[in-house]
Amino acid sequence: MKTTLEKSTACSTQKPVGLLPPPMKAPRSSAPHPKYSQAKRAAVISRVTSLTYVEPEVATTNVKPALTVTKPLWSAPSGQAAVQGICSAPLIGRPEPMGATPEASLAAVNFVIFSSNASAVTLCLFSESDLQQGRVTCEVALDPVLNRTGDLWHIMLPGVRKDLLYGYKLTGPEVTQGTAGAGQRFDPSKVLLDPYAKTIISRRSYGQLAPELAYGTQALGHAATWPQHAATLPSPSPEAPFDWEGDRPLNIPMEQLVIYEMHVRGFTQDKSSGVSAPGTYQGMIERLDYLQKLGVNAVELLPTQEFNELEYYSQIPGSDAYRFNFWGYSTVGYFAPMARYSDAMAKGKSAKAVHDEFKTMVRECHKRGIEVIMDVVFNHTAEGNDQGLTLSFRGLDNRIYYMLAPGGEYYNYSGCGNTFNCNHPVVRQFILDCLRYWVQEYHVDGFRFDLASILTRAPSAWHPQTVDPEGNPTALQSGGAIVNEAGIMTDGAGVPTGTPLPDPPLIEIISEDPVLRNTKMIAEAWDCDGLNQVGAFPHYGGRWAEWNGSFRDTVRQFIKGTDGPWAGSFASALCGSPNLYKEHHAPETDWWATNGGRKWKGGRTPSASINFVTAHDGFTLADLVSYNEKHNDANGENNRDGENHNSSWNCGEEGPARLWPTKRLRQRQMRNFASALMLAHGVPMLNMGDEYGHTKSGNNNTYCHDSALNWFNWSVAQRDEQGLVRFMRHLINFRKDHPELQRTTYVTDKDVQWHGEFPNTPDWTESSRLVAFTLSDGLGGGIFVAFNTAHTPKVLSLPRWGGRVWRQLVDTSKVAPFDFLVADEELSAADVNAARAASAMWTADHTYPMLPWSCIILESVLEDEANLLRAVPASKPARRA
Repeated sequence: MKTTLEKSTACSTQKPVGLLPPPMKAPRSSAPHPKYSQAKRAAVISRVTSLTYVEPEVATTNVKPALTVTKPLWSAPSGQAAVQGICSAPLIGRPEPMGATPEASLAAVNFVIFSSNASAVTLCLFSESDLQQGRVTCEVALDPVLNRTGDLWHIMLPGVRKDLLYGYKLTGPEVTQGTAGAGQRFDPSKVLLDPYAKTIISRRSYGQLAPELAYGTQALGHAATWPQHAATLPSPSPEAPFDWEGDRPLNIPMEQLVIYEMHVRGFTQDKSSGVSAPGTYQGMIERLDYLQKLGVNAVELLPTQEFNELEYYSQIPGSDAYRFNFWGYSTVGYFAPMARYSDAMAKGKSAKAVHDEFKTMVRECHKRGIEVIMDVVFNHTAEGNDQGLTLSFRGLDNRIYYMLAPGGEYYNYSGCGNTFNCNHPVVRQFILDCLRYWVQEYHVDGFRFDLASILTRAPSAWHPQTVDPEGNPTALQSGGAIVNEAGIMTDGAGVPTGTPLPDPPLIEIISEDPVLRNTKMIAEAWDCDGLNQVGAFPHYGGRWAEWNGSFRDTVRQFIKGTDGPWAGSFASALCGSPNLYKEHHAPETDWWATNGGRKWKGGRTPSASINFVTAHDGFTLADLVSYNEKHNDANGENNRDGENHNSSWNCGEEGPARLWPTKRLRQRQMRNFASALMLAHGVPMLNMGDEYGHTKSGNNNTYCHDSALNWFNWSVAQRDEQGLVRFMRHLINFRKDHPELQRTTYVTDKDVQWHGEFPNTPDWTESSRLVAFTLSDGLGGGIFVAFNTAHTPKVLSLPRWGGRVWRQLVDTSKVAPFDFLVADEELSAADVNAARAASAMWTADHTYPMLPWSCIILESVLEDEANLLRAVPASKPARRA
């Protein structure tokens, strides 16, 4: 006779009748858990009052009766008691979605966490005051039978107080337990963050230390700089939705973007910003009009997912200053906005207020035609190396989330102590869920992936643990590392861990995901172990663009006038780097593009190239022309940190200039770099503060400074004494007004002609210091551009286009505001015409003089139009202090 267990259609207090089910399978563990005694199993079955045995009529046989056990409904009680003032009796809960989510029908919150190796899970609840004291308010142990589906642990709390915070404690195999313990890092004394936490609280104000506790006090957390973190609960009942005011994705074509890399706190933290809440999302909102006027149409935000700014907190030797994790490339919570960038958080407001502040920032950017791109760090986490902290992933399932060697050692392709196991199925689903969440919930427009080459590496894998009813391993390799014949860790399919994959599963699912279809994806296509995939990052039909480090290096070398093949390389960079993104052939020195990345080489458009000269790490634009060497003494590391090879030139004096010729040359060089950036095909990216000449005093690694070194100086920007902000603004708008600079295809001989000191005679030798070209607009007109990076002046003979003459627009050797001849608040139309008339003695004869280290942009206009403009009288010329 076969006995089955079915759900009763009515609420019943009757205990199951018939045979007692056979012992249930124990969880994966190297030792039996005390909860798995026979008495416990019987108690689990007896308390499930929503189940009844039914005995169908079947033929009698000599076969021993079998029993199938069906799990009760998710809304059935799971046996834990109600906690007065905290929640009603817990329910079994749903195994999805991940994280903490509201169940409005029951005024409850459902909790789900993943762990394949834990033997016990406890949900920890905190009041905020208890969190500050490092103690748990309430603990609810999950039943390992009813509150588990596969590797998902879940529980639902009806009537839970919505002001509470939560985390988890997990128990599992320990490192000392041989094969089963290798790579395991379970620690039931730690309260762990939910990887899917939507808001995280440890402190409410940026830079705030945890409260001092009495000596000997037993408290959670690691130190005053690493207090206990916990996640906020979603409201069990519906809340008013955020008013997006009809916001929709801007979907600006990639080739039309002008990206502004910026830091949320650094943008308005300086008192000169004059905002109501310096250093916050709200402060940024109040200054968005500046960015709109500057002309940028995308901001690339340095990390805004939860991180600990006090991670490196210590006094800098020889200084009164303290180290901060200012940039934020050390993520603690991937689904949570950085809470201490929120004015709402500082004022003690709710998690929803924090979310709404971030959403308002995105909405207000969109209103101004500015897209929001997030810099995300999936290559490593804040937990560090084997001596690092246990905050979340390490204590949940270290083997799954991190790339490990057979003995549990951490691979370190990130240079930060650990490497996220990105291509493991569980981890890649986590990353995909995260990206989807930011797009759907916060309307962000794109992502820049830090050290993205790590996302292409093969994961590490372990044999699943198989145990008997008492929790003992039943297979020789149960729980052990999956290695090849040489003993090297593999991905489970024979590929050594860390091997760059030609078809990385994570990159493929991101590229093909329907929710992310129009989301911009930008790869920093290298990592800290030397893997460089620039030009051949797996792009899946052009879905990915890349930070083009080759553009940066080439432009720096040519503009400062270095011997070598830089003239030709510079010309290629101006054309969108077709050698990298168009041509399928790769040099033999490019290991990736001639091996696993061969199929990804070439066949892309210019917009695959994110062009930049400077970024957050490295010299600013002003320092690039002011220092030959890095000056990182303020970091307290004896100037050992930071990049030594900067391809910079100080223009004659190291540091602040005293001599007028040095000052003028630096101004020219900054404009030359900016011109190369905005004239090049591809997507330009400008670093925050470069538009006004922000200096970090030669420090090229200011990761640890929450100070004026990293803060935008609004006083300097608004005074614009050297006219650089004006120049940048007009240069950006010039690019946006000229479709021939926003190409979706590479130029041909019909579009561009290369010149030297005479038309059609370019010089590509290694001693060449002149690159000049004409670019057609397809309508009979176009522009003439020339860069003279020699130390001597040149007189150029200009190409003759029938019935047209060349008219001066930009000359970086001119003093502002005559460096950019556009009528505005600085120059009247008459002033512009007068300046052009002054150069007509040259342009009318199709010639133009260029000073050393200068750039010119000339416009082709009809001859009659040029003559008319020269006839207009000039007003009094503008003067700049």
